[in-house]
Amino acid sequence: MNRRKRSLFVRTLLFLFALNSICIFYYFRLHPRPQHPLDEEQNLNLNLTPPSLSSSSSLKPWPLLPSFLPWNISSFPPVGSCEAYFGNGFSRSISPMRGRNGFFRCHYSETLQSSICEGGAIRMDPARIAMSRGGEDLEKVMGRREEDELPRYESGAFQIEEGEGWGRREDRRLVDQAFLDQYLKHGAVYMHTMRSLVESIRVVPTGELQCDQVIDEPTLLVTRFEYANMFHTVTDWYSAYVSSRVTGLAGRPHLVFIDGHCKAQLEETWKSLFTSVRYAKDFAGTVCFRHAILSPLGYETALFKGLTESFSCQGSTANILRQNPDYQKTARLSEFGEMLLSSFDLLPIPKREPGMLNILFVRREDYLAHPRHNGKVQSRLSNELEVFDSVQTWAKMKNNMKCKLNVVNGLFAHMHMKEQLQAIRDASIVIGAHGAGLTHLVSARTDTIVLEIIASMYRRPHFQLISSWKGLEYHAINLPGSYARPTEVTEELSKIMKSLGC
Repeated sequence: MNRRKRSLFVRTLLFLFALNSICIFYYFRLHPRPQHPLDEEQNLNLNLTPPSLSSSSSLKPWPLLPSFLPWNISSFPPVGSCEAYFGNGFSRSISPMRGRNGFFRCHYSETLQSSICEGGAIRMDPARIAMSRGGEDLEKVMGRREEDELPRYESGAFQIEEGEGWGRREDRRLVDQAFLDQYLKHGAVYMHTMRSLVESIRVVPTGELQCDQVIDEPTLLVTRFEYANMFHTVTDWYSAYVSSRVTGLAGRPHLVFIDGHCKAQLEETWKSLFTSVRYAKDFAGTVCFRHAILSPLGYETALFKGLTESFSCQGSTANILRQNPDYQKTARLSEFGEMLLSSFDLLPIPKREPGMLNILFVRREDYLAHPRHNGKVQSRLSNELEVFDSVQTWAKMKNNMKCKLNVVNGLFAHMHMKEQLQAIRDASIVIGAHGAGLTHLVSARTDTIVLEIIASMYRRPHFQLISSWKGLEYHAINLPGSYARPTEVTEELSKIMKSLGC
């Protein structure tokens, strides 16, 4: 090869090398290496848009909710803001371990001081969880202690396959005490079961995770406290709903109760909200979850923390917030309330019949709630029946051509959940003594008016706060004891009716 040809050959190689380098540069510029979803200790702007369900999925789809606002925000709300309390304030993602098959991470909220955790290739061994079986008929377990129904974990009750980032501790614990104290704070509860669950997780070498059964689809692991109480159960429902949204699930997950509570009335709503419900002790052997989500305790939701923490939050409509985002306002409770309604096929919400006003009187009555209950409820209004009869008589007298009043007897303890939700959905005015049944206000329309009768021993802000967070008009009658003068109640109702033009 002569000198001229050699020079041309070298120039051609250099040109091709330069062209290839430019192509590689633009390829990686346009196709950046994806950030590992489990990178440790960083603030992530996660894309949490739920992916579409595959045709083979058995998960119930998410319903279309009029008040739904995206959870796949591009930036997280300020700490302490209304959206951080009720929406996606879980802005810090921490991963103690990531691997080819298994992973574990927690999404931490500085506002709520709690975490939503999730993991892959996690094994549960029910034999290493000390608690009653759960799911029994109430009459068969009368007198059983609550501590027998709550889980106590042996080492290795949960296991996960070894991956990167794990500290390789001698006891093979997934996380150390410092992790638990920072991201799964013990708080004021005497037994923090989610913290105890994570503390029990042990790491096993690759290939040694043996399972008798595998659940492929996403599964929520929930431990319930005060499971027969409507208010506390709503906090658990809300926590489970938020966990599902924050982790970006394509559909409503399966659910496993990690507790040994017996059957209760409120269990039907769990079954309607989620794809399936089982108790941990239902599994005959070990079970592996390809994707497990640990839902925080209901005590860690804004609904509960609002009782002891002071934060500014006003309810608004989703339409207003779509046009004018405001971190000090929320439509999340309306979104959640619609989720409850949809689970019982009570959406879309029908228009009110002109001139017809439903007055829902939420009442308390005796019923057997749980194994430690004697069937008698605490009286919050000593003359409740007298007041109810008085309201009925007053309503008949107030009926006219312009407004027709219908008083609904809200004996919720003996009503199917669908009937309860339909009654609250259709109510123009909700009246009742302070009690857990008023928690149904989360599913009320935004133009519903609330009148709470409060005995001196029960001056608590639960339902005034829920009304505020929902944007409902709220009135209260504070009693010197537990007796309400019927005329005082009907006079207050007359004022409300006058404001409505009746």
